[in-house]
Amino acid sequence: MDLATIIGIVISFGLVFSAIMVGGSIMIFVSVPSMLIVFGGTIGATLVNHPLPSVLGVVGVMKKTLMSTPQSPNAVIEQFMDYANRARREGILSLEPIIKELDDVFLKKGLQLTVDGLEPQAIQEILETEIAYLENRHESGADIMGAFAAYAPALGMIGTVIGLVQMLQTMSDPSTIGPAMAVALITTFYGAVAANLVFLPMQGKLKARSKEEVLLREMAMEGILAISKGENPRIIQEKLSSYLPPKVRPAES
Repeated sequence: MDLATIIGIVISFGLVFSAIMVGGSIMIFVSVPSMLIVFGGTIGATLVNHPLPSVLGVVGVMKKTLMSTPQSPNAVIEQFMDYANRARREGILSLEPIIKELDDVFLKKGLQLTVDGLEPQAIQEILETEIAYLENRHESGADIMGAFAAYAPALGMIGTVIGLVQMLQTMSDPSTIGPAMAVALITTFYGAVAANLVFLPMQGKLKARSKEEVLLREMAMEGILAISKGENPRIIQEKLSSYLPPKVRPAES
């Protein structure tokens, strides 16, 4: 579970709700028509802009953002040092039992291609294609969250205009003006909160996670290619360490 995301959600929504409770009851901010306009309209507009499978798939992307913890780059280096030393001592076929135990599909495919004796150039082409499509999938998820963030405030303003029109129709009764104005403004509130506390932060988190995962995939590809070429484990460590800032690189062994 990503602790930073959970803490951020708790802090942001907690402070907003605390401010509401200080000023009065939270129930005055509950409006079913406003929710239907903002959230229903946002989903509908996004479905017009994006294919249905992509919109449905964003639920899984959000779950991954909240629940998954990326592997440490240093752990990847240690992992490939072990593979390289094993292949150097016992031969490339010694990696076959390890491949069967791997859960990472990308790593499993790359090592299997290496064990099968495929040329490094062919392995690189296959793995680069995998990384490219991974980036495309992540970019699609981030784009959908960006669409949510763009449409939510706009639908909030539409809901406010609807409320104002309805309020102006009852101007003859001054007692209805205050409640009607409050309901009209709640839709803007919903749209602003949804966009700035949920959708935009989630879009940023998806982009950050995508960069992290692509980095790990590129490191794994570099390690796989080095093993397929039979390079020295020390050289492999240097290659993989070059992907990291000097301060976080593993100590030389």
